[in-house]
Amino acid sequence: MSRSKKIFFIAFGVFILLLIGLGYDISRRTTFPGSKSQLKERLKQKFSRKDTTSLDSVDRKMQKK
Repeated sequence: MSRSKKIFFIAFGVFILLLIGLGYDISRRTTFPGSKSQLKERLKQKFSRKDTTSLDSVDRKMQKK
C-alpha cells in the first residue's frame, strides 16, 4: 500500500471512532420519548398551583362566628 492510502485509512479510522463516540455521548444524554410522561402532564405538575377553591369559604365564616 502506498503512503497516501495508509494515511487515508488512519484518518478514516479516527473519523469512525469519533462518530461512534459522538453517537454514544448523544445517546447517554437523551431519553426515549415514550419513557417520559406527556408534556401537558409535566407542565401541570411543574407550574400549576394547588387548588385553593376546594375549601368552602362559607363554612369557614360560619365556624368563626
